[in-house]
Amino acid sequence: MIRKAKILYNQTLAGYLEKTDAGYRFSYDPVYLSNPKAKPISLTLPISTYPYNSSILFPFFDGLIPEGWLLAVAKDYWKFKTTDRFQLLVTLCQDTIGAVTVFGEEEMNDE
Repeated sequence: MIRKAKILYNQTLAGYLEKTDAGYRFSYDPVYLSNPKAKPISLTLPISTYPYNSSILFPFFDGLIPEGWLLAVAKDYWKFKTTDRFQLLVTLCQDTIGAVTVFGEEEMNDE
């Protein structure tokens, strides 16, 4: 199960979104933050060295998920529950219309 996603802004790694036991956490990548021209991925997630935490999927990311017939097609094709918004996000938002794209990372197993 994917519990972490890379968030790209204009094809540059901007940060990470994680699904945690308490909800969700978004944090900007330190390399991205070191760029003086770095822009926030959203006005609701301004540039910060501190992570953002939320008990629900951040509205900005939730808004990237398709709706209507496109969501129904995706749900039927991948057999997703529409209530698993994080899984929908990492699966359906790798090629968005806007500047932000989302790529899921497979959960790492400690061996």
